Amino acid sequence: MTEVITEKVTRRAILIVFCASIVLLFSMGMRQSFGLFQSPISQAFGIGISTFSFSLALQNLMWGVAQPFVGAIADKFGSGRVIAVAGFFQALGLIWLSQASSAWELHASAGFLIGITGAGTTWAVLLSVIARNVPESKRTLFFGIGGSVGTGGQILLAPLNQFNIINFGWVGALIILAVMISIIVPLAYVLKGKTSDHTASKEQAESLLQALDRARQHSGYLFLTAGFFVCGFQVMFIMAHLPTFLQNQNMPDWLPGTAISIIGITNLIGTFGFGYLGDKYSKKYLLSILYFLRSIVIAIFVMVPISVTSVLVFCFCIGFLWLATVPLTNALVGQLFGLRYLATLAGIVFCSHQLGSFSSVWLGGYLFDTTGSYTLVWQISIGLGFLAALLHLPIDETATRPAPAPAAE
Repeated sequence: MTEVITEKVTRRAILIVFCASIVLLFSMGMRQSFGLFQSPISQAFGIGISTFSFSLALQNLMWGVAQPFVGAIADKFGSGRVIAVAGFFQALGLIWLSQASSAWELHASAGFLIGITGAGTTWAVLLSVIARNVPESKRTLFFGIGGSVGTGGQILLAPLNQFNIINFGWVGALIILAVMISIIVPLAYVLKGKTSDHTASKEQAESLLQALDRARQHSGYLFLTAGFFVCGFQVMFIMAHLPTFLQNQNMPDWLPGTAISIIGITNLIGTFGFGYLGDKYSKKYLLSILYFLRSIVIAIFVMVPISVTSVLVFCFCIGFLWLATVPLTNALVGQLFGLRYLATLAGIVFCSHQLGSFSSVWLGGYLFDTTGSYTLVWQISIGLGFLAALLHLPIDETATRPAPAPAAE
């Protein structure tokens, strides 16, 4: 089969990037709004913050554990079916959560069901769809476009969910959110296809096990995987616990939703900007700079006296560094190992991201309930960021060669 990706960006490619970005907008915007539901749900059930924190931690864990398998299914059978099924069950999970009457239902709906289905409507699958339809020379840029719109979903959904919670209660807000998420299902038709239909025959000849073995032996892949653990730890701790942190500091009721929205606004610029830079400069150095700056911003925030101004400035700054790691990390995986199994290999890296997310979301809830403070988790986030900055420096960015096809019997 001949190579179909050219240097020309076709109208179909633009449509695919647009639809993929909309799916990411709704799916990621939903997930980045769950922190707003934490206090009202906990109060309604008469439980501590740690219980629903565990639901959110479980969501991130199941999302990460399922991601490599869902990515492999999309690589083999096509992305359209995966995205449609995942979108349907995400909406179903939100409706189930809205009708939950016990803690186990919180864990089953918000944690288990929404967690697993997130693997089909987020980074690994959607960026793989974009990768196979845009020119290689502009791949990181388009990853940045999709990533910025996706993580920018919080600009739309965070304040909207805050408004709906205040005016319709958390149950009504979840039902409205489920209706919006269902838009993903028809969009999946545009995003159908398999990577093997778009890659050169030499990539098709390599088996999945051979590609996994090639990645396992590459130290740079292992460093990327470890670094993405830190990304998940930092980002999801802030997203899940910043609203409670601000309420505990007696900040105004409007501030949590506004704060998350500001992160989304500056994230649009940061993710797009780093995506653009990723096609021109070393991705590993850009990633190292990102993690270093994140730790600096967090350290300054926890050291200065808390105020509305300090919160807004923190959110403005951290947003530029928010998920700009996503296009760079996924593009570097594709650069190292090709597109044939990108959803699978990127899914494994993302699994590490979600293990970090699980750790910080659960740890944050546990420590808050036991000590009344998030101080230790903030400190761990700072230290891990500096460690991640160092881990990316030795990565060899040279593309690896696929294993030869097995000899015919």
